[in-house]
Amino acid sequence: MLPTYKINEKLDFHNLENIMCRKVQVELSEKAKQNIIESRIFLDDYLENNDKPVYGINTGFGSLYSVKIPKDSLSLLQEKLILSHSCGIGDIVSEEIIRLMLALKIQGLSYGNSGVKLDTIERLIYFLNNEIHPVVYEQGSLGASGDLAPLAHLSLPLIGKGEVIYKGKRMNTQELYKKLNLLPINLASKEGLALLNGTQFMSSYASYLVIKTKNLLIWADIISALSLDAFYGLSDPFYEGLHRVRPHLGQKNTAKNMLLLLEGSQIQKITKQQIQDPYSFRCIPQVHGAIKDTYRYFREVVNTEIQSATDNPTIFPDERKILSGGNFHGEPLAFVLDFLSIALTELANISERRIYQLISGKRNLPSFLVANPGLNSGFMIPQYTAASIVSQCKQLATPASVDSIESSQGQEDHVSMGANAATKALRVFNNVEKVLAIELMNAAQALEFRRPYKTSPLLEKVFSSFRENVSFISEDALLHDYMYKSINFIKENNPIEILSLELEI
Repeated sequence: MLPTYKINEKLDFHNLENIMCRKVQVELSEKAKQNIIESRIFLDDYLENNDKPVYGINTGFGSLYSVKIPKDSLSLLQEKLILSHSCGIGDIVSEEIIRLMLALKIQGLSYGNSGVKLDTIERLIYFLNNEIHPVVYEQGSLGASGDLAPLAHLSLPLIGKGEVIYKGKRMNTQELYKKLNLLPINLASKEGLALLNGTQFMSSYASYLVIKTKNLLIWADIISALSLDAFYGLSDPFYEGLHRVRPHLGQKNTAKNMLLLLEGSQIQKITKQQIQDPYSFRCIPQVHGAIKDTYRYFREVVNTEIQSATDNPTIFPDERKILSGGNFHGEPLAFVLDFLSIALTELANISERRIYQLISGKRNLPSFLVANPGLNSGFMIPQYTAASIVSQCKQLATPASVDSIESSQGQEDHVSMGANAATKALRVFNNVEKVLAIELMNAAQALEFRRPYKTSPLLEKVFSSFRENVSFISEDALLHDYMYKSINFIKENNPIEILSLELEI
């Protein structure tokens, strides 16, 4: 039996990760149930006793806001909304991110500012706990008015429509309902709009990146330290005093990490001929540190977003108000997702430069890190691959948030494009993982040419663990396979567990 996480007023990334990884079951807290019930009672009472138009509740949507809808059609209006807005296209969203979307939608509705019925939210919880994952498509959201198209696809199974992935099998929702003896939810006034309005597509990608990027930043420090030692680099640039006089937090933490990782290295004790190293080694604290500072800001903004009610209109039962606003606008997320893409691109950029230095035949390392260059091309082409990936990252790092295209006959005249920022930020993340994996493969290969000298005990632990998965290459081989083994090594291993100590970001 899995432990239970209660949806309440606070959601952190640790709990989100547990939900994403199917380590907990979810249920509503009593406070959340009370919020939901009181909100719905107020909304029903308000509609019963007021005849004035309220956007999306008894009117049309978007530029159709002035069209009044009769009371006996309010439920049909909500179902039609979901059907008409299910216009997603492209690749389907991963099940991990769908789980985050469901969790964040449940969280946002639990505050009692949306007017959704309790049974509707409990069906979303049923989906999450039983690993019923709606099929959602990556393309279609403008990142304002809420993530309308993807959230419509997330909501389709509630009304018995669309597709789901259940126990690894993609199927029609009607087929699933027959199998599980379920009936569709009958939506009441406003429910469709509350389900579709919101930033949960953007914020699920952003949350995923918060969870995953931390390990990547730690891997970057470890791999760069291994590269530096293999390159006979100097540890002087990590001296604490240098960073005391320019005290950016990420920079200070990175320098501290580098000294810790290199402590006890036999290679560091060898007298070096150079006075200083190339920037890709010497400026690791400044570059990695700035990336970490960006990540912390990104995490802070995302943390605020996942605690928020982002649909429209917003209901305030205690104040007897229903207000139409713009909390669905994705600008806060769009900006930081773009910023993260830029920062992560730089992580790949500096990593590729270290790869290039390692294969360049400098400091008594063989050209392309192979014993018999010429007959063997060695590690020549992995650098090409890394360079290609880095170039693509630079293209993807062009901000999405500076764009806006008018929609809904001019009513929605400024949008964030945050959904595009989200999907490309994930592509950048996946690319950076690949580049760091190529650097790790190069660093481990280079270190073999420094034997019998050893690097530090901590880095030797990483090296030994890596060698259990990826062997030394003495003659040309099918490097694609080695590269993927290296990528999987980074994906599947927590660096803190290998080192048995924490590193700071």
